[in-house]
Amino acid sequence: MDLSNLKPAEGSVKNQGKRVGRGQGSGKGGTATRGHKGAKSRSGYSKKIGFEGGQMPIQRRVPKFGFTNINRVEYQGVNLDVLQQLVENKKVADTVDFDTLLANGLVGKNDLVKILGRGELKAKLKVSAHKFTASAKAAIEAAGGEAVTL
Repeated sequence: MDLSNLKPAEGSVKNQGKRVGRGQGSGKGGTATRGHKGAKSRSGYSKKIGFEGGQMPIQRRVPKFGFTNINRVEYQGVNLDVLQQLVENKKVADTVDFDTLLANGLVGKNDLVKILGRGELKAKLKVSAHKFTASAKAAIEAAGGEAVTL
């Protein structure tokens, strides 16, 4: 190593890029590479989401439609095959209530629970929920269990 082949360490020197707006002598003064006039030449410019170059944006071309009922009650559905799976995995023994479903991550703490009739239930369970479908209630009672509405 001698003075003719000294180099900085790899990655230590970064190319700083062009310095714009630093006077005419730099060659990048005046408009500072932004061109003349228009929104993009101004400070503080940011293009809004969905901007299509002045064309009417899609979110304004497409008509609004539909209706949201503010009185709608949403239930979190839990199917019979899921309850049977809990029994097979020995997570529940004889009763299934809201706390059991919450502990197993099937419902949230503010949810209302509706038991749905998909799958079959072989175990005798006492199931407590806010609602039951007719087929689910029939299947629980056919297996010798009990359906309790909260």
